[in-house]
Amino acid sequence: MIKSMLGRLALLGLALCAALAPLSASAQGANWPNKPVKFVVPFPPGGSVDPLARMLAVKLSESMGQQFIVENKPGASGSIGTAYVAKSAPDGYSFVFVFDTHAVNPTLLPMSFDTVKDLAPVMLIGTAPMAIATHPSKPYKTFADVIAAAKAKPDSVSYGSIGNGSLGHLTLTLVQRAGGFTLVHVPYKGGGPMIQDALGGQVDLAVGTVAVLSPQVRGGKLRAVAVTGDKRSRSMPDVPALAEQGFPGFSALAWWGIFAPAGTPKPILDKFHAELVKALNLPDVHKTLSETLGMDLVMSSQDGLQQFLLGEIDRWGKVVRENKIRVD
Repeated sequence: MIKSMLGRLALLGLALCAALAPLSASAQGANWPNKPVKFVVPFPPGGSVDPLARMLAVKLSESMGQQFIVENKPGASGSIGTAYVAKSAPDGYSFVFVFDTHAVNPTLLPMSFDTVKDLAPVMLIGTAPMAIATHPSKPYKTFADVIAAAKAKPDSVSYGSIGNGSLGHLTLTLVQRAGGFTLVHVPYKGGGPMIQDALGGQVDLAVGTVAVLSPQVRGGKLRAVAVTGDKRSRSMPDVPALAEQGFPGFSALAWWGIFAPAGTPKPILDKFHAELVKALNLPDVHKTLSETLGMDLVMSSQDGLQQFLLGEIDRWGKVVRENKIRVD
């Protein structure tokens, strides 16, 4: 009799656990966030990632009634701050905002975490082409002029990027191989020093995001000869894409994304994703990202970001390996 009662109680307990499990999972999303959420920016203040994170932190704090706090953890092309989040508790209170270096770092740097396995994708926020610009005193009116000069006198044309292994460096490495010409790469420690040398004519070309170079181009201090998307940029509608200048189908884009520690409950990720979509669709946010960063909003699904990341790791990893590129 007692054994029978105990058996029935055990079965009842199992049934209750099974019934409550889905409720518990959904409750994780419903109750989140109930304390401040940390947005880690793995770069110094300034640039493009930092203002993006801060703008979204303000909008989400307003809409969700909880603080979203930005914390900068720069170093090693964004890998230090990203490692911090990868090793954080998967509870929905730590996220990292990454840039295109996120897909290059696994091939280029020694990593303390697995880029694919240790992080959960949230959203590919958007993409933007880079621009290739020169000082108006230089003789290059188009990218064809650059190629012609480089072929006529190899290693006579220099270009600056924000460092070895940066997307600008890898992009022009790929373009040189495809076009059969050679440029001299001058790596800088950031966009500021690169632009200063371009403005002074010390380097023939500068390659950087449209956001970084467009103010100088609009002001007439630099001349853009190409953008790296497969179409023209809204920020530089008069500048032809490389795809129009002898490189059909070519596209290399800067991008911004958000990741969480692997194992973060999906109901939390789903809720966060939905709130991000609302914030990014606000007219003032949309306008700022489009006009200031030259960004094309994507607002991908979680799986969409993962598939995009895998493709970028594969593409740029090959460029790094085949050209034996090393960090500065």
